[in-house]
Amino acid sequence: MVSAVRTTGRPSERISYPLEAVDYRLAETQAEREQIYRLRYRAYLREGAIEPNAQQMVQDQYDDLPNSWNFGVYRDGVLMSSLRITVSSPETPACPSLGVFPDLLEPEIAKGRVLIDPTRFVADPDREARCPELPYITLRLAYMACEYFDADIGLASVRAEHQAFYRRVFLHKSISEPRDYPSLTKPICLMAVDYPAMRERVFARYPYFRSSFFERRKLFERSQPPVESAPVLTLPLFPFAKATIAPRS
Repeated sequence: MVSAVRTTGRPSERISYPLEAVDYRLAETQAEREQIYRLRYRAYLREGAIEPNAQQMVQDQYDDLPNSWNFGVYRDGVLMSSLRITVSSPETPACPSLGVFPDLLEPEIAKGRVLIDPTRFVADPDREARCPELPYITLRLAYMACEYFDADIGLASVRAEHQAFYRRVFLHKSISEPRDYPSLTKPICLMAVDYPAMRERVFARYPYFRSSFFERRKLFERSQPPVESAPVLTLPLFPFAKATIAPRS
């Protein structure tokens, strides 16, 4: 996830959550994107994961990929957190984790696997303490992506101290030693989960991770390809349809 969110403590592991107050918004305009880039900067800087920069924003080449989606998570109209979802497949393999762990992920892509790579998971450092459920609410986006794109594997690129959370909640397994991640000052490890095998176990524990096809389509369907992009796959051509990045109890 390349996360800048505190992911410890069990009190917030409810079986339900009132999602009516939560709004997931795809960042489509430059202003919306920059708001998220600034949130990333503040979150990463607060925990010492990056060096200061003059722009006071954090962005990279993966933000502009046709197979990436940047989401803001709003509660009562206030931006609380953000998550980037990248869908890696043989047709569109590029994703942030592939750049750091090519030896581990290239063989899976070569087998025709679909990977959901959620990265740039950040929360407003001034608000996250008021909402202990925020990691769960935000990572629900990864579940919806896995459902929509029929994922085989859910990934998580996380710091060593966050691995226990992903093992316990999202059923991930560690598959690498720590490695350096571009622009971050702290190394990350790669974790992965067999989504089809684990999804029902996760949904049994966290029913509010479930979503309707209408909700998923509203978030991930793109009616038009990016302007002037050479051969970009539209969703009907994707060889997948629904999936999730699953947790383990």
